[in-house]
Amino acid sequence: MRAAISLLALCLFATPALAAGWQDVATPADQKRLSLLEESKAKGLEAARGGPDIAAINEALGSEGGPAEGIAGNWRCRLIKLGGMTPSRVYSWFNCRISDRGGHLFFNKLNGSTRTAGYLYPAHDGKYVYLGAEYMSTEPMHAYSGSGASVGATQTPDDEIGLLSGLGRGHARIEFPYPVQESAFDVIELRR
Repeated sequence: MRAAISLLALCLFATPALAAGWQDVATPADQKRLSLLEESKAKGLEAARGGPDIAAINEALGSEGGPAEGIAGNWRCRLIKLGGMTPSRVYSWFNCRISDRGGHLFFNKLNGSTRTAGYLYPAHDGKYVYLGAEYMSTEPMHAYSGSGASVGATQTPDDEIGLLSGLGRGHARIEFPYPVQESAFDVIELRR
């Protein structure tokens, strides 16, 4: 059974609906979340203000994001959660990869107990919209459910939407507005 589920996940990731734009794939709820990115970030920063993680938060969020160029390859990455259950939480550095899958960019956090994987869709100003899904290291990779959210739900707890932008040579971030679980705002900081 587990092999069949893994094969299904592999097939889902092997044949994405990338010919369309990200708006054709993302749920209306996720599109709304992305439109509230700045509001979500402000709430997360307000919760984290003055806390012990502010230096790391400023490294990831202190400058305006620009075009993300030359992003394919291996990265060190760390997840930072702001607001919600705690004022902030900065995780250790892990390994991530952005690879080409049939002419489309694919992001994958490769280690740690919680992982994420999904496609990057060209957006505005050289940035990318990330549509992926979170999963545990003991599970097969999950696919973004898109408009196929289960049993009429507007979204699933695993679905993630974010905006990837460049922060200079060898530095980028993916911002996640209003994550479904735990926090008000998340960011994955990427460094080479």
